[in-house]
Amino acid sequence: MAAKLFKGSEYLITEVSKNDVFTPEDFSDEQKQIGETTEQFVINEVVPHKEEIEHLNYELSAELMRKCGELGLLMIDAPEEYGGLELDKATSMLAAEKFSMAGSFSVTYMAHTGIGTLPLIYYGTKEQKGKYLGKLMTGEWVAAYCLTEPGSGSDALGASATATLSEDGKYYLLNGTKQFITNGGFANIYTIFAKVDKQHFTAFLVERTTEGLSVGVEEKKMGVKGSSTTQIILDNAKVPVENLLGEIGKGHKIAFNVLNVGRFKLGATATGAAKQAMTEAVKYANERKAFGVPIATFGAIQEKIADMNAAIFASESVVYRLAGMVDDRLATIPKDTPNYYEAYQEGIEEYSIEMAIAKVFCSEMLADVVDEVLQVYGGYGFTQEYPAEGFYRDERINRIWEGTNEINRLLIPGTILRRAMKGEIPLQKEAMKAFESLMSPSFEELDDSIPFAVEKALLANLKKAFLIIAGSGTQKFMDRIKDEQEILLAAADMAINIFAIESAVLRAEKMLPTCSEPRKKAAESAVKAFAFTANEKVATAARKAAYYIEEGDTLAMLLAGIRRFTKYDATGLLQAKRNLAAAAIEAEKYIF
Repeated sequence: MAAKLFKGSEYLITEVSKNDVFTPEDFSDEQKQIGETTEQFVINEVVPHKEEIEHLNYELSAELMRKCGELGLLMIDAPEEYGGLELDKATSMLAAEKFSMAGSFSVTYMAHTGIGTLPLIYYGTKEQKGKYLGKLMTGEWVAAYCLTEPGSGSDALGASATATLSEDGKYYLLNGTKQFITNGGFANIYTIFAKVDKQHFTAFLVERTTEGLSVGVEEKKMGVKGSSTTQIILDNAKVPVENLLGEIGKGHKIAFNVLNVGRFKLGATATGAAKQAMTEAVKYANERKAFGVPIATFGAIQEKIADMNAAIFASESVVYRLAGMVDDRLATIPKDTPNYYEAYQEGIEEYSIEMAIAKVFCSEMLADVVDEVLQVYGGYGFTQEYPAEGFYRDERINRIWEGTNEINRLLIPGTILRRAMKGEIPLQKEAMKAFESLMSPSFEELDDSIPFAVEKALLANLKKAFLIIAGSGTQKFMDRIKDEQEILLAAADMAINIFAIESAVLRAEKMLPTCSEPRKKAAESAVKAFAFTANEKVATAARKAAYYIEEGDTLAMLLAGIRRFTKYDATGLLQAKRNLAAAAIEAEKYIF
C-alpha cells in the first residue's frame, strides 16, 4: 500500500516519493508464481504451435483458451462470488505481460479477458453473469467486443448500428455492421454497441447463434495474423431484452471504462513484447560477427542495446506504478458497497489519464525497440527466417487499437483541463506559481546526498514547464483550447514523458537500498540514459507549443523559461550507456 493515495494527474502538481509507488520489485511470492505459471504455459503450450496459430487454426486457439481456463488464467479479474480469482491489477498486468510471448495468441487472450469479459463483469446483472461468466472463465466460450464500425473508428459514438424493440417487446432487433472485431471468427458471445431508436447508445450481450447475426471473412492483416479479425453483420439480429447490458443510453460508460483497462493492459503487453524482442537482438549481436568480432562489441550496437534497456525499464516502471495506484484506490471500496461496480468503475476512471499515458508511452517504446531490433539483425531482420520481421509487423497495430495514440494524446490534456475547470485539481493556482518562478531566479543548490537529486530537480522543473505551457494555452484560447489539437498533442508529450521519468526515478530509488552493487549501477545508468532522452522530448514539445501559442516578447520569455526548466546535467551519459549495454550483453537479455 502506498504512503499516499494520489488523484489522477496529481503527479503534475505535487512531489511523489518512492514510498508512493509500486514496482516490479514489490511482487509477492504469489504474484511471482502466477507470472511463472503464465510464462511456462506460453512457452510449453503456445510457442510450439505459433506457426499453426498464424494460419488461423480456430480449433487450436479455442483449445488453448480452454487450457488457459483450466489454469485459472481467464478468471484473474472475475469476481469470487462467481468462481473467479478477483486478483489485483498488478497481478493482472503481470499475466498480460507474460502472455506477450504468445504472439498472435496473446491478442486472442487479451481481447477475451479484457474488453471481451469486463463489460459483463462490471455491468452485467446477476442473471447475465450466472448465465455467461462461468463459460468465459473456463474457456468453454470465447468473448469479443464490437464497437468499431466501417464508418466510425475513433468517433465511437458516431456509430450507426441500431436497436429497435420488437412489437411483442421480447427482443431488440439489431442492424448494422461492426468492423475489426478481434476473436470475431470464433467467439461465442459478443458485446455489441448499438443505438436504441437511433439515438440512445447502448450495449447488448449477443450470442453467436443469434438469428440475424453473421460473421464476415477474415481480414488480411499486416501483423498479428493468427488473431481472428472479422466484421460482425447484424440483419434484424434478434437479441432478447434480458440481454441488454447496463442501461439504455449509457453504453458510452461501458465502452470507455472498459477501454481504459484495455489501454492499461496493452501497456503491459507491449512491455513484455519489448523484453522478448530485445533479448533476441542481444543474443544475435553476440553471435553475429563482422570484421572478425561479434557486433555486440561495437559502440553503435551497444548504444542501441543500452537505450532499449533504459526505455523498457521506464515502461515497466510506468505499468506497475499505475497498477499500484489503481489497486490502492480500489482497496478503499468495501465489497459490500451498494452498486460496488459503479464505485469500482469510478476508481478506474480516476486514472484514465495515466492509462492513456501507459498506452501511448509503452506502445511507442515497443515501436522504437522493434525498429532497433530489426536494425541489429541488418538484412536478415528483413527476412521471415529471423524473428525481427515478425516483431516489427506485429507491433504496428498497438498504436491504432484501444484508441489511436492521437486520440489518447488528446484525452490526456483534455481530461486534465476538464478536471481543472471543475475544481478537482488546482491547475490554475499551480500554473500561477510556475509563472512566478519563471520570473524569479533560482538559487537552490542540490543536495548530493539525496539519491537522484539531479533527476528530481529536473522533474520539479519539467512540471513547471508543463504548467506554464498549459496555463499559457488556456489563457490565450480559453474554451477554444479544446480545438487546438496541435497544442494539446505537445502538452500530452510533456505529461507522458514527465510521468515516465518520474516512474523510472522512483523505482530506481526504491531499489537501491536492497539491491547488489551491479544492479544498483545498472539502475542508475538506466535512469540517466532514459532521463536524457525523455527530457529532450519534453523540451522539444514545450518549444513547439510555445511557438504555437505566443509571439514577440511573451514567446521569448516562454522559450527562456523552457531552456531553464529543461536543463539536465547528464555528465557520465556515455559511461552509463556502456555499463547498461555490458550488463545486457553478458546476461543476453533485458536485465531488470
